[in-house]
Amino acid sequence: MRTVLAALAICFALAACDADEGSEASASPTRYVFLDAQGVDTVDTSGQTFRHALIVEMSRWIAGLTATIDSGAFAPGPGDVAAGLDFWFAFDDAIGASTPFDLGITDPVRQQSHADLASGKRLVDKLAGNDPEGQHADWSTAFQGWDDPVVQGPEDLVRHWFAELDALAAARAQGEVALDPQGQPIEVVYVSPTGLDYRELLQKFLLGAVAFSQGADDYLDDDLPGKGLLADNTTVAEAGATALAHGWDEGFGYFGASRDFGDYTDDELAGAGGRPERAGARFDFDEDGALDLTSEVVWGHALNAAKRDRGSVVATDFTGDAWAGFLAGRALIHGAGGTLSDEELATLRAHRDQAVGAWEQAIAATVVHYINEVLVDLAEPATPHAARAKHWSELKGFALSFQFNPRSPLNDEEFGRLHALIGQAPVLPGGDTAAYADRLREARQLVGTAYGFDAANLGDDAGRGGW
Repeated sequence: MRTVLAALAICFALAACDADEGSEASASPTRYVFLDAQGVDTVDTSGQTFRHALIVEMSRWIAGLTATIDSGAFAPGPGDVAAGLDFWFAFDDAIGASTPFDLGITDPVRQQSHADLASGKRLVDKLAGNDPEGQHADWSTAFQGWDDPVVQGPEDLVRHWFAELDALAAARAQGEVALDPQGQPIEVVYVSPTGLDYRELLQKFLLGAVAFSQGADDYLDDDLPGKGLLADNTTVAEAGATALAHGWDEGFGYFGASRDFGDYTDDELAGAGGRPERAGARFDFDEDGALDLTSEVVWGHALNAAKRDRGSVVATDFTGDAWAGFLAGRALIHGAGGTLSDEELATLRAHRDQAVGAWEQAIAATVVHYINEVLVDLAEPATPHAARAKHWSELKGFALSFQFNPRSPLNDEEFGRLHALIGQAPVLPGGDTAAYADRLREARQLVGTAYGFDAANLGDDAGRGGW
């Protein structure tokens, strides 16, 4: 991460020199902060932060279901859990605006309730296939990765998983606890007998089908006039920024980095040590006594990028590359002071490619990581059923994301092959685990080749020694 800061300092110095003399705006080389002539920050990522928060809250609600059902505090009937999940998925301000956030953050937070952060922001509206503009594919026909007659697109898949979890929860409330293949009760309600962990599937898929899709295929795309990188940069609009600047900020917000992301070490971002004040990948850098969810907390894929960097055998810098691309691109937009020249637009595309490329590489490295976890599980029959389900479901959820980037290194044919190899459920003890392990090793090599990963980071045949 730190290796990019010197280059960024040069970039910002050049941007400052090129800026309009009438604008006093400047930016720190280590923080994503861009001021207007009055010294007011022009960056607004409240909508993206709101959706990140909804994904976290949904995941936490699912995690707590087992205890609330088993204690008798919640006795869901058919449809009740699906409705509970829809509270987060199709968030209704009229019902939820005043409710406090449940993010697991114990430090003081500036935005106490949902209304304090934003309004009118729903996951379902920004899910791939539901946003009416900017999609590179018709997801009602082009969606791949889950072969089921009830699933024609991303929203169908989300609601299919809602229904499956709903059925498990309603049965458990009636004393019908699901059993694993060995006939043992499954510890948690959100894991199916076939080895699907609906908590992990939903969280990881939503990060791809909402956050990555919106970032790569909408705000940072350049396929439509007046959209993405081709948006207007002459008229100040939202939050004191031009449409181009604000759209770039929205892409940055979906990546999940804080404004001081470059000040973190990978250990701190991964929750593996570092400075105590930066524990949990959050830090009150403006020292006002409360965390600002939009600027002082790291979310989503930005966290996974650090985990893969610190787990690399041959060094990678997904965090640094993404940060450098996002920061340099925004500096270019800010310094242009109007319509971009052809040369500036070409440079902005290069910054986009760096940022989105590193973002997707981090997702791909995480797919490799979970292939390796599943390979280890296959060789160890004593692995608990819930652990098998967790590892496989993280693999599947992350791997569904690649299709949402129109410039993905993984083409449609390779994507289809990848999911044919992964399948729709793990092979459990008693099945042909050796054949499945061979399929996963082929899937791992497919990903490694597409993304140019060093062989040492892929791991050995047993799933050890790499990510």
